[in-house]
Amino acid sequence: MLFLVRMDVHPPLDMPAEKFAEIKATEKAYSLSLQRDGRWAHIWRIVGQYSNYSIFDVSGNDELHKLLQDLPLYPYSSFQVTPLATHPSDIAVQ
Repeated sequence: MLFLVRMDVHPPLDMPAEKFAEIKATEKAYSLSLQRDGRWAHIWRIVGQYSNYSIFDVSGNDELHKLLQDLPLYPYSSFQVTPLATHPSDIAVQ
């Protein structure tokens, strides 16, 4: 199943910069592993915000929920999840 996910990160203002850098490095490694195995299919930065839009290709709701909860930045993030379906006008399905 495909999901569009908007992620907004809200790090605590009082978090030491070194600690935040460690969390971001761990997050990047996790993200790259999911991208390499195809489950995190696309990621785009939202200009001017600490946010992104991503496409996940996973087996279903439970797998997506687990992947998002395992993000090191999860405690400092909010998510909007939209399940996606094939559109009948998509040239790929013609």
